[in-house]
Amino acid sequence: MFLTISTTGTPERPATDLGFLLHKHPEKSQAFSTSYGTAHVLYPEADAERCTAALLLEVDAVALVRRGKGKGRGGAPDAALAQYVNDRPYAASSLLAVALSAVFSSAMRGVCNARPERAAQPLPLRIEVPALPARGGSDLVRKLFEPLGWAVTVEPVALDTQFPEWGDSRYVRLVLESRTLTLAQALRHLYVLLPVLDDAKHYWVASDEVDKLLRAGEGWLPDHPEQKLITSRYLSRRWSLTRAAMERLELVRLAEADDSEVEEIDNAVEAETEDEQKPTPLAVQRRDAILAALQASGAARVLDLGCGQGQLVQALLKDVRFTEIVGVDVSMRALTIASRRLKLDRMGERQASRVKLFQGSLAYTDKRLKGYDAAVLSEVVEHLDLPRLPALEYAVFGAARPRTVLVTTPNVEYNVRWETLPAGHVRHGDHRFEWTREEFRTWARAVAERHGYGVEFVPVGPDDPEVGPPTQMAVFELSTADVKTDETEKEAKAA
Repeated sequence: MFLTISTTGTPERPATDLGFLLHKHPEKSQAFSTSYGTAHVLYPEADAERCTAALLLEVDAVALVRRGKGKGRGGAPDAALAQYVNDRPYAASSLLAVALSAVFSSAMRGVCNARPERAAQPLPLRIEVPALPARGGSDLVRKLFEPLGWAVTVEPVALDTQFPEWGDSRYVRLVLESRTLTLAQALRHLYVLLPVLDDAKHYWVASDEVDKLLRAGEGWLPDHPEQKLITSRYLSRRWSLTRAAMERLELVRLAEADDSEVEEIDNAVEAETEDEQKPTPLAVQRRDAILAALQASGAARVLDLGCGQGQLVQALLKDVRFTEIVGVDVSMRALTIASRRLKLDRMGERQASRVKLFQGSLAYTDKRLKGYDAAVLSEVVEHLDLPRLPALEYAVFGAARPRTVLVTTPNVEYNVRWETLPAGHVRHGDHRFEWTREEFRTWARAVAERHGYGVEFVPVGPDDPEVGPPTQMAVFELSTADVKTDETEKEAKAA
């Protein structure tokens, strides 16, 4: 992906001031690590009369395929072939918008201590994007940029120059020119409108995207004639977020018309608390999903295998349906922290009788784990080396054999939606691997078949239509015949 920002100047106001405004020295070539590759900033030309800064985003396409299995971006017509043929390394999209925000963050805010007067003044600007997806064609490009003061040159890119009868592709070459805008305004226009024209985002759109849109759209979005389309597309057509953004934009418009502050107009109800605005953390959604599955199974005696610092054990203790809860972990330090969290030393006798913590390795069979209704392996398997998984499998499914087993693990395909996760990285430094949905299901079905269990799969967290949920959960249930066999064996031993 590639774009250039050019300006002209005079000996009194040299064009090389662009380097101060962008906070990138014209005589250096610089590289920056971003969520999905490496962003390079360089200056093909830099003198007093003309200066051009180029941003080249080198997308790590191989890592994206490995992490997302080539599922494509939302709405892409070639999603089925996206693992082999896609435009991500070449066409400007939300990937480039995020790189703009990361690399030129100070410039987007209009901050320049070295040349504050230049940052506040309009510049003669020329911006070129050689390959831009434009879902809506050249007319939409003009409708978006011309009301903002840009002179727009847009050239459709043919599907194949050898076959003109095939018509134009959805890509255009875009040139924007203006003498009335500041650099900060120009960068904010690009940050919002690049993903709008692509009509897709490479990461999950949450409620904080509304704040990002309003910050970047300050001063121009409330009065833009295509405000509704921009808002809807930027927020990935999520109706609830779009409605919230439109309501806030209307307040801004009314405040400007009344020459007052938004807070003075929006005073009919008390402001929401900060906690009410935050999305539910994934860890909480995961615990809620586990508790719901355990309750549905009718389990009373539960093992938390790899209990860590005891968060799930603490949640289980709050539900009187769980009469015995056992936390097992290989780390004594984690068990010590769990004991402090649960306040075992100050717990009442009846409550203390419901919970046990002990050290154990899941790579070995342990007779203490037998006879329980359910076992939970929450975010555990990915911390083991793959060659050790068969040992864990036998210890849990072959030896302990609880009626219900819940296994949760990250869905690596969803990693492309984490804006701050570098390309090719796993979510935690101790993860030995992260599975795709198909890889996890293949493993789970094989385990179930070998040990007489049935298995179903439950998404945890927002289920993205392209890459699935952030966490995947398998619910194993021991088949009826095997349950009866186990009960017969217990009776025989007792006799």
